[in-house]
Amino acid sequence: MSKVIIKSFDELEKLIGSELGISEYHQFTQEQINLFADATLDHQWIHVDEEKAKEGPFGSTIAHGYLTVSILPHLWNQIVDVQNLKMQVNYGIEKLKFNAPVKVNDKVRLHAWVVDAKNLRGVTKATIGIKLEIEGGRKPAYEGEIVFLYHFNA
Repeated sequence: MSKVIIKSFDELEKLIGSELGISEYHQFTQEQINLFADATLDHQWIHVDEEKAKEGPFGSTIAHGYLTVSILPHLWNQIVDVQNLKMQVNYGIEKLKFNAPVKVNDKVRLHAWVVDAKNLRGVTKATIGIKLEIEGGRKPAYEGEIVFLYHFNA
């Protein structure tokens, strides 16, 4: 899979409305879910108690919603290579809606497209549409938009 290379505001602006691509699949293991629970102090049984979760609404543990969001940079970097940068800032997440749980051992991949690009006095504000697809799932885990500020070199 080849990455989309973006080196300037002008190149990004030309991609508005365009599909950027789809990442490789990432599988969420119970170990990764447990480590995230430890890092965030969120040990709700639906995430970490494998026996109790078997009797729960999903039949197994599920990944934290915010764990699935936290891998966005990893998946995004598989799709796009933004070059010629002084700095990149994660500016925000908009319209994020969780649609379906990600069960332990599910595989997910990121689908991304350019919604908008604005030049704010030399800083590029990029709005990227995202959908986290679950392999074999009817609905995506979530949909929304991520916003980056790119400070391109002149």
